[in-house]
Amino acid sequence: MERKLSFNLHVLTARLDRAADRTLQAEHNVSYSRFLALTLVRELGTPTQRALADCLGVTEPSVSRMTAALAAEGLLDAQPDPAGGRRRRLSLTEKGVRLVTSVQQGFEERLAALVARSGVPYDEYAEHTARLLAAFEDLERGGTK
Repeated sequence: MERKLSFNLHVLTARLDRAADRTLQAEHNVSYSRFLALTLVRELGTPTQRALADCLGVTEPSVSRMTAALAAEGLLDAQPDPAGGRRRRLSLTEKGVRLVTSVQQGFEERLAALVARSGVPYDEYAEHTARLLAAFEDLERGGTK
């Protein structure tokens, strides 16, 4: 039973990622990985490229290429870090904020409709998801819950 649940979780995650990528490409001409980077920049405030790379689990050169493309599209601003060095601080432009806000709202509405279609009450889904995320955060901080 555990193995099937684990497999189903992988399948569900992959299908959600693919659906998000298709929607983003068709409606906003941006990939899911780039949208995720924009979302993380918003969540983190003004992270360095290194911090963003760590959060995404990719190399710093990969994030450097991605942020250059997002900056060229007018979605992201990359400025030298006031602390000096070669680090760059990232922030969303107004266009980037509008994109992230709009997409997150649209995804929330689509997810609510999908959850409702499955017969799972959305409030229960949201509560359980929040509890799972809290458990992950506790584990990442070294907790034992």
